[in-house]
Amino acid sequence: MPLLNIVLVLVVVGVGLWAINTYIPMARPVKTILNVVVVVVLCVWLLQTFGLIDNIRSIRLK
Repeated sequence: MPLLNIVLVLVVVGVGLWAINTYIPMARPVKTILNVVVVVVLCVWLLQTFGLIDNIRSIRLK
């Protein structure tokens, strides 16, 4: 995946999260949970994109 696409995805997600936090009224704990979930998902996606972790689908829980 080209670096430009990665930067574009990060910018779009960041602007979307900013818009949600700014314009949609939510309780502070809900906003915090939403922000944490988005950051964790983006971190996992970036690690997969750069090949630092294997595919999440290959992880098995017993």
